[in-house]
Amino acid sequence: MTPAVRLSPVARSQATAPQATAPPRRISVFGSTGSIGTQTLDLVGRNPAAYQVVALTANKNVDLLVAQAKQFLPHMVVIGDESLYPQLKQELAGYPMELAAGTDAVVDAARRDSDWVMAGIVGAAGLASTLAALERGAVVAFANKETLVCAGPLMLEIVKKSGAKLIPVDSEHNAIWQVFDSDNRHAITRLILTASGGPFRQMSRAEMATVTPEQAVKHPVWSMGSKISIDSATMMNKGLELIEAHYLFTMPEKQIDILVHPQSIIHSMVEYTDGSVLAQLGTPDMRTPIGYALAWPQRMETPAARLDLAKVGHLTFEAPDNARFPALPLARDALMKGGTAPLVINAVNEVAVAAFLAGKIPFLRIVELCQQALADVPHRALSSMTIIADADAEARAWAAAKISS
Repeated sequence: MTPAVRLSPVARSQATAPQATAPPRRISVFGSTGSIGTQTLDLVGRNPAAYQVVALTANKNVDLLVAQAKQFLPHMVVIGDESLYPQLKQELAGYPMELAAGTDAVVDAARRDSDWVMAGIVGAAGLASTLAALERGAVVAFANKETLVCAGPLMLEIVKKSGAKLIPVDSEHNAIWQVFDSDNRHAITRLILTASGGPFRQMSRAEMATVTPEQAVKHPVWSMGSKISIDSATMMNKGLELIEAHYLFTMPEKQIDILVHPQSIIHSMVEYTDGSVLAQLGTPDMRTPIGYALAWPQRMETPAARLDLAKVGHLTFEAPDNARFPALPLARDALMKGGTAPLVINAVNEVAVAAFLAGKIPFLRIVELCQQALADVPHRALSSMTIIADADAEARAWAAAKISS
């Protein structure tokens, strides 16, 4: 498998980027009302001459989507929930933009001509639109790690055929991407993904058994949406990021480590054969990696606070506790099993997180269900999108049945 990251530093410097004197970069934002989408548009709003918004899509937050559409005047606006289309149509009546609703319309928006796409739809729901954008050869900045977890080999094959570019927005993978020497990848011995440890890093399993959704979404460092905040609390997000790193950088599982770093200042590291370890540092603000992806291959000014290491004072590190956070070895196990195994744990995790947020299951049950699913739900070779869709539906139905019983 060829690596998804192939541009040398020289090639990167020779590529073009949006400049004040150049035509604006045409962009589409999928999941525009979520955490990643709103931060992307915050940066676009600070650089209006450099970007032209082609499409905005959201699932249910029609009020915010309407406000965004009025500000950025995109060519196309899509609401995923078809029941909200009448409101969208009424509030944007008279505006010169195409309006649509439904999942097919979201995919259609991804096929519209734009230079750059933010794939910010949470979870596996973002897979179809991400693939559609890749198939037409777009630059795709992706924050939904679940797309690579579910369909890594197929996604990379599409990238190879279409000439599209994948730019990771997850702070960890974006950090690696910035210091990953693709011209000398043979000299890379290890990727080190850092993890904050989440809000329950120092809790015992017994204490975690009784935590509430309100406690779990209060991340000690990052400001994120509820789903990824829960994934951080279980550390499932780090397990999924390990799988993502394996596919994105074509790195064997044994050469990817996880290191708990509560301050979230070092976002990840790359180790080389000579003993050098290159790291990307910065304050914990997602507008930094989003800005890097948005302006790539140049850089743009962002409102992120500047890093003052003297003020930070100290950086600490610790090995992850796999006994208290079994999502980490579970993800490694799923990656080694291959095929649809990573997809299964992702699908069950999404169902279980939603059930926890709804008060239907306790916190520890989230990962327990994923462990049980890996053992009980059949795995298949990852050979087509039909297989992906069928396996995802089967895993979700299995999880729903377990939760209801």
